[in-house]
Amino acid sequence: MKYKEIEDIFSAKRMQKYVLACGGDTLRAMTLYRYNLKLSQEMFTLVSCFEVALRNRIDKQMVAHLGNDWLRDLIMPGGNFYSDRSVEKTKKIITNAYNELQHNGNYSHSKLLSAMEFGVWKYLYSNAHYRLTGRVLLRVFPNKPRSTAQTQYDHNYIFHELNFINNIRNRIAHHEPICFGNPVGIDTTYALSHYARMMTLFQWMDIDAPRMLYGLDHVGKVCSKVMCI
Repeated sequence: MKYKEIEDIFSAKRMQKYVLACGGDTLRAMTLYRYNLKLSQEMFTLVSCFEVALRNRIDKQMVAHLGNDWLRDLIMPGGNFYSDRSVEKTKKIITNAYNELQHNGNYSHSKLLSAMEFGVWKYLYSNAHYRLTGRVLLRVFPNKPRSTAQTQYDHNYIFHELNFINNIRNRIAHHEPICFGNPVGIDTTYALSHYARMMTLFQWMDIDAPRMLYGLDHVGKVCSKVMCI
């Protein structure tokens, strides 16, 4: 396919960054665009695995602390999220998902968990959510470092780490590039830093990520190819 056809499909504005990063070489720009899609695909596989692992570890702690239907119970009258305005957005997301499942007659705790977006798990580590869920969710990360005078490895630290992962997840989902630096130039530092962040959090969750992702993790190889364009 010729560059003008690619530009017509994906828009000149979207392709402009790729052309600039490739010094005006439209053939290289098309190659870079394809490799960005490949890198996004590889990263999204890891993000998806991370999200499921995090969700399930959170669920394990919450079931032990609040009961088998803890997510539904949080939004019910008398539940910890029911009348607290500081968690109104999260309550609305859970309520909408719960009502839809109820309307369709197929509610289950596992289906409600699966209906949540990554942001819900992230916000469980924000101050209000962490307090209202019993201050137990740091147990999800049994291997995290001890806090020091320089760095507090508390729920706020976890929240910010999850926010970084949420951001790259959203960039990929919205078809935004992850192969550029600042100023615009071919650079995989952004992707690799988020990759390293996920690998660290897997380890803190006591998950052997290299074994789990065997045959799935090609991020390093694709990054190397991107940098050779």
